Amino acid sequence: MSLRPSLHRERAAWADEALLVGVDEAGRGPLAGPVVAAAVVFPPQCRAVRGLRDSKILPARVRRMLAERIHARVLCCAVGAASSAEIDRFNIRVATAIAMRRAITALLRRGALAGRPYVILIDGLRLPEVGYAHDALVDGDARCQSIAAAAILAKTTRDRLMERLARRHPGYGWQTNMGYGTEEHHAGLLAHGPTCHHRRTFAPVAQLTLF
Repeated sequence: MSLRPSLHRERAAWADEALLVGVDEAGRGPLAGPVVAAAVVFPPQCRAVRGLRDSKILPARVRRMLAERIHARVLCCAVGAASSAEIDRFNIRVATAIAMRRAITALLRRGALAGRPYVILIDGLRLPEVGYAHDALVDGDARCQSIAAAAILAKTTRDRLMERLARRHPGYGWQTNMGYGTEEHHAGLLAHGPTCHHRRTFAPVAQLTLF
């Protein structure tokens, strides 16, 4: 039985008259496309988002529905990304931190948190390259509403991007596999070679001799 992400950590921040910024990413594992992160802040004393769960266990149609609910409920949210070229240059861990930093920066620039104390909580382990003081929570997308909401927004944003890229680069099945290493994607790599959106340091892309 899956955990239901709670508002426990948000309420602890609110009790200290602070806001909680939840941050998560989508797209660490695919062979193609960017890694996308989102940052989410719920207003104090808000109710939990009905149906919110770990994004990985939800079908796409439910994630899209939840994304609409999240946008209607949050005080502020923003997304950031790191490209496949940045993933190859820095490695996926650092690129994930870069995407998170960009999402947080975009959120702070929107001004909703101006003059208000806040704490940042990211999913997983601490990443110094995020560039902002933060705490981390393993399995945060299954335990914390703000992180779970960030995961949904990151995933739905990335899925829309990969669907658009699939129209520009047919033959890899990105409209359904979102860049993950499915049989159709492998077949496309063998038939057409890698695109500019492929992560060339990732196997099996790195094993190809076509570039």
